[in-house]
Amino acid sequence: MNRLGLEKFIEFCCFSSTREEKIIMRYQNFQSGLSMFERIMSFYVVLILSVTPTACATAGDTTASKPGHGLWMVVETLKSHRFVDLTHAFDGNIPHGPGFQPARRTTLFHYDEGVGTVGSGGLLHEYTHVGQWGTHVDPPAHLIRGLRYLDQIDVREMVLPLVVIDIHDRVEKNPDYCVSMRDVAAWEADHGQIPTEAFVALRTDWSKRWSDAKRYFNQDADGIAHYPGWSREVLQYLYEERGITALGHETPDTDPGIAASRGNYALETYVLSQNHYQIEMLTNLDQLPAAGAIIIASWPKPREGSGFPARVFAIVP
Repeated sequence: MNRLGLEKFIEFCCFSSTREEKIIMRYQNFQSGLSMFERIMSFYVVLILSVTPTACATAGDTTASKPGHGLWMVVETLKSHRFVDLTHAFDGNIPHGPGFQPARRTTLFHYDEGVGTVGSGGLLHEYTHVGQWGTHVDPPAHLIRGLRYLDQIDVREMVLPLVVIDIHDRVEKNPDYCVSMRDVAAWEADHGQIPTEAFVALRTDWSKRWSDAKRYFNQDADGIAHYPGWSREVLQYLYEERGITALGHETPDTDPGIAASRGNYALETYVLSQNHYQIEMLTNLDQLPAAGAIIIASWPKPREGSGFPARVFAIVP
């Protein structure tokens, strides 16, 4: 959005006898025809105007001085959009990495007597699983000594503009396919420059194999897995040129299966060395637009945690 366009939008919101409700409505109407970056910029303008009712006030404006509802109207606006859960439900039978023991759930307390191992009167479970279980977050400390643990990641990094690069058609023909700069260039040709501090998700539709661990890992007779991955050229471009905040994928690794099967995690090591987190084993990326959505990625806060199951969802315009 150029300066003139932004000024017009602010004037459009401010110089009228409106409150937060009208600002939101005008924001929705104004958005048509904007690029993803422009939509994001206008969204933040709405946030500022919604929580700062006196920002546009004139001497004779009495409505601006009345108590507002802060971000409540923004919440109502977001609720009017579609929410997409990007998280697999987990239990002890889901696909998991080699050497990982299946997750266990023990009932300590149960509603009925004689069921829980400790007592009754309510339901309380104890879970035992590795941090990298199911849809999960990898913090930088997962592979890089001295960089951030889970509890050190700022919550502001959990709400981000979402970019979806779709390579599922190429993966259908070649399960070893790795995303290329051609794919990224095509995305930017259609949607504009990938915004700074975005979350970039790689759509491969590999999550559709989730119910069958054998198909998910897709190993050949020699035990070599065949599933898609990222590429070094794309990762360097995203982090060093575009300044993204995080990335995610449907597969179990950042690296393609051929590399991961040989213990080569060079791409994941690169990503985490940038002191940014990633989300693995996402699902439902086929339900998202290439541009314009928001992702919310959250997880518990274990002190010095090296990974944990995450709850991730998107809000779709």
